Amino acid sequence: MSNFEEEFYEDDSDQPPSQNPVRAQLKAQEKELRELRKQVAESQAVQKEMAFVKAGIDLASPMSKYFIKGYDGELTPEAIRLAAEEAQLITPQVSPEDQAEKQGWKQTNRIAAGSEVSPPPASWIKRIQDAASKDEVFAIYEEASAQGIEL
Repeated sequence: MSNFEEEFYEDDSDQPPSQNPVRAQLKAQEKELRELRKQVAESQAVQKEMAFVKAGIDLASPMSKYFIKGYDGELTPEAIRLAAEEAQLITPQVSPEDQAEKQGWKQTNRIAAGSEVSPPPASWIKRIQDAASKDEVFAIYEEASAQGIEL
């Protein structure tokens, strides 16, 4: 029998002769894999938390904590916001278009009810005195004549 193993381990000074180098490398890779999986899990948790923050969810609220644990939908702020509104966790956001439409309906309802009060007519003399240019004065005269008022 040859002294091949003894010579092999003598050349490899950083590995002890009693340990298998392949097994040691495999253990190192397994350790690295565990660390990488841990980092991926932490990254996913941070991404999920960030999506809830972008959706306007208060992470400190006890109800929010249960909502976050139980949420299994898409991790987009819009989907989270809709689910939170359905759960009555947050108040629905009103878009500017919806707000304008709501104002229009209120005004229509007031007019229909006869409760629309027109603002008092402006003092034509005061408006003419406050006019900064000749064109403004002519515009005021045209407005008054369109309403049937002689100045």
